[in-house]
Amino acid sequence: MSCREYIQRVKEVALRECAILKSTPIYWFCMVVFPMLTMIFFTSLMHEGQPQDMPVGIVDLDNTSTSRKLTRNLDAFQTSRVVARYTSVSEARTAIQRNEIYAFLYIPKGTTDKMLASRQPKISFYYSLTSLTSGALLFRDLKTISTLGGAAVGQATMTARGYTPEQIRTFLQPITIDLHQISNPWTNYNIYLSTMLVPGVIMLFIMLITVYSIGTELKFGRSRRWIQTAGSNIAVALAGKMLPQTLIFLSITYGYMYYVFGILDFPHPGGTSNILLLGLLSVLAPQGFGLFIFGLMPSLRLSMSTCSLWAVLSFSMAGSAFPIMAMDAPLQSLSWLFPMHHYFMIYQITIFNAFPLADAWLHAVALIAFAMLPVTVLEKLKNAMINYVYIP
Repeated sequence: MSCREYIQRVKEVALRECAILKSTPIYWFCMVVFPMLTMIFFTSLMHEGQPQDMPVGIVDLDNTSTSRKLTRNLDAFQTSRVVARYTSVSEARTAIQRNEIYAFLYIPKGTTDKMLASRQPKISFYYSLTSLTSGALLFRDLKTISTLGGAAVGQATMTARGYTPEQIRTFLQPITIDLHQISNPWTNYNIYLSTMLVPGVIMLFIMLITVYSIGTELKFGRSRRWIQTAGSNIAVALAGKMLPQTLIFLSITYGYMYYVFGILDFPHPGGTSNILLLGLLSVLAPQGFGLFIFGLMPSLRLSMSTCSLWAVLSFSMAGSAFPIMAMDAPLQSLSWLFPMHHYFMIYQITIFNAFPLADAWLHAVALIAFAMLPVTVLEKLKNAMINYVYIP
């Protein structure tokens, strides 16, 4: 078969696939509608960057100008909002258990008098870590308020004793911290999470649609006709079948990247070329993985279940929520079997931190290997399409 004949066969199979896509609404929902809804949902959910005005409570048994100032300062923080005052710790703890507040500050009676007398009073704060993000942010606010409260009293005492402002600053803060948060100085959770969750969901749909499109050829008795249209060449059959899907998913992926990097202006110092390359690999790798899984187990139900499980585990094994280097050694090795992990590492290294692609070449090779996996099961796929009988 000449090169022109190969191209003609691929074109015929692609046109056949376009007709199937056009007549089957589930493809459009899973390839266009649901990925776009996912994109809008996650980026809108975290559009403020961090949770703001999370409800906290106050148990102020001291009720002095100093304790009331601590309450006002806590309420002035961007992430905290004082919504209630309680008369006892048990009442405030009940409010946490009822999800009415996330945390509360407890100021015992006599706190101000003990501070002025340098008798080291104790104030307490309680916070819920049921939600890790809210717990961590409120812990930061409550700890800051506690520290600032003690510093304010210390400043007033030292001023009364005749210390100079320079001496007071040196005593209260002997070491000055020069903090630099690189790449994401705003600590914007939208930048951290949307760049992992949305591509992960898109890759999930790519795997499922790839397996579904091959499996339904068997289910609806179209597999032999598909292979005949490709001239009995399974490579041509797969190329023609995947071509329309690849173009659609590439459009969705690049549309997502334009939206987050171009419109929402997420940090991308790595440049456009790395973004385009990563977008291409993030479509071809899950397609190759889906074809490989179906080649290993030519069952629509079993292969879709396997791809679903693998894609869901990818969110944990990507290394975004929990770093791979902190996992046990077997899990670190297992993470290399998930395309999402390599996607996130390339994004983090080359786009987010602007290091050269050479620093992520192993992950790029891994995604290319995932895309090439179907080569190892071509004959088994062809045999399944010609000889296998679909079993519900």
